[in-house]
Amino acid sequence: MTEIRPEQIPVTHNLAELTVSELSAAIKRTLESGFDRVRVRGEISGFKRAASGHLYLQLKDDAAAIKGVVWRSTAVRLGLAPEDGMEVVATGRITSYAERSEYQLVIERLELAGLGALLKMLEDRKKKLAAEGLFDAARKRPIPLLPEVIGVVTSPTGAVIRDILHRLADRFPCHVLIWPVLVQGEGAALQVANAIRGFNALPPSGPGGGKVPRPDVLIVARGGGSLEDLMAFNEEIVVRAAAASEIPLISAVGHETDTTLIDFASDRRAPTPTAAAEMAVPVRADLIAEAAQLGHRLARAASRQIVEHRLMVEGLGRGLPDPVRLIQEKVQQLDHWVERRDNAQRGFFDRKRDALSALANRLRTPRDQIAAMGSALGYAVSHLATCVTAALDRSGRRLDNAGAHLRPKLLRDLIERRSDALASLAALLDSYSYQHVLERGFALVRDEDDQPLTSAGSLSSGMPVSLQFHDGRARALVDGGSAAPKRKTTKPEKQGTLL
Repeated sequence: MTEIRPEQIPVTHNLAELTVSELSAAIKRTLESGFDRVRVRGEISGFKRAASGHLYLQLKDDAAAIKGVVWRSTAVRLGLAPEDGMEVVATGRITSYAERSEYQLVIERLELAGLGALLKMLEDRKKKLAAEGLFDAARKRPIPLLPEVIGVVTSPTGAVIRDILHRLADRFPCHVLIWPVLVQGEGAALQVANAIRGFNALPPSGPGGGKVPRPDVLIVARGGGSLEDLMAFNEEIVVRAAAASEIPLISAVGHETDTTLIDFASDRRAPTPTAAAEMAVPVRADLIAEAAQLGHRLARAASRQIVEHRLMVEGLGRGLPDPVRLIQEKVQQLDHWVERRDNAQRGFFDRKRDALSALANRLRTPRDQIAAMGSALGYAVSHLATCVTAALDRSGRRLDNAGAHLRPKLLRDLIERRSDALASLAALLDSYSYQHVLERGFALVRDEDDQPLTSAGSLSSGMPVSLQFHDGRARALVDGGSAAPKRKTTKPEKQGTLL
């Protein structure tokens, strides 16, 4: 018989066996059914915004902390920008996160806990935006005097838009564009910021502009209310949109004692929406009266100025000389200057002509030069003939003296050499005459005054000239330039000796 030990007996339980997932799901159902709607007050810590758009945070007090999450679809409708250290009241439901065995609060609504916390949050936000320069006075633009189009961002059903339209119609009727928005509650801040950006995104009016004209000034308005009611105009998204607006913006939120952060970022703050309409446009009747008054003042000033200038011109005219007499004097002076110029020119040319005549008298004409050369040539020929005759006489005598001692052949040779020398001297004598130069093919060029022309530069095209050859003269006309003719190279004649 086999012995059975006590530890081998199976133990049976009445509890069902669950998996981890089943247990987590049961816990989640229990939490969600037992805490499907709770309001929790605490201080925000560890706040972060995920890339998916979900918000994660912790709510804590002195003794405990609970994790919270705001889904993206709810985050865009919160109406409040969570920050670390902000004391809030969160409304939502409790659920669990099975992967980490944690429970958390799914927040569906977020409110500031008490007026003091709200004011502290607004003061901190104001300091932050002021440090960025969004409230600087240098950034504020002037409101145009006569806007053609006014854009109004407000609720289309409240009394605010009726007050603005009524005041504009009384003072200066103009084109008004209304961008309807929520002015309180969830989504109001986003709608107001989008309206301001939308007006600025419109193309400028004029040729090429869009069908909807772009406003010249914007009015952001709502009626009075509690601090919680005006919170949409304290949101950072609205303040930044107002500061970035290229169109001048007037804020008119609440009553005169109400102050929101958009008032510091706008270009002008109006105590009421009606006052905003009065700031946007002047009184048309006042402008007409002022224009008429300025027109009368301008007419009187122009008339007075014309009279003063006429008197001044007349006074100056009395001190001026007669223009006709001035012109006559200037004409007489001009005639005097013309006469002096003519006399100066005449004397100048006379002096130059006398100087030229003096230079011309010093010059020898070609005829005089030829005559002088002829006289010198005649003297040289006469002197040469005398010398030749004397030399011949002496030579003849020496020949006669030596003839008796020379043989007949030697005598004949000597006579031939002397005859050749004599012929050479005769040819040399003939070469000094220009008539023989003409016989060799040269010509002497003369002008109409029968003056020799010795250079090509003295010729001009069409000039009549006279050509003298060895056997007569011929007339010709110069044609073309002054190119120098080629010289005919002649072989020099053999000259004899005087010995």
